[in-house]
Amino acid sequence: MTADDAPRIETEWLTLPELVEVLGEPLGRVRRFIDESHLVGSRRDGALKVPAVFIVDGHPLASLRGTAIVLHDAGFSDDEVIDWLLTPEESIGIPPIEALRAGRKAEVRRVAQTMA
Repeated sequence: MTADDAPRIETEWLTLPELVEVLGEPLGRVRRFIDESHLVGSRRDGALKVPAVFIVDGHPLASLRGTAIVLHDAGFSDDEVIDWLLTPEESIGIPPIEALRAGRKAEVRRVAQTMA
């Protein structure tokens, strides 16, 4: 099964200008959020976009960064990190991003570490 036909959760995709507005931060800081894995972006229709589910109450989801770093260390590309987070994970029972948003960071990272 390719990442394209996996049953991912539906999410809005935000462009950099939309992120500037949603986060209330200047473009340079938004880019730094992406560079430092506070957010993970992907090129969709030519533009760099970030899944809206990575934002909570106008801020990057705090537990996203550490999880993204674990996955990057395991050799995941940004696209693969996003796909993994948005796709239901059997061992968690829901998509990892939903578990992170529910405060289940340790469980998600434990599963992410087994991906290496």
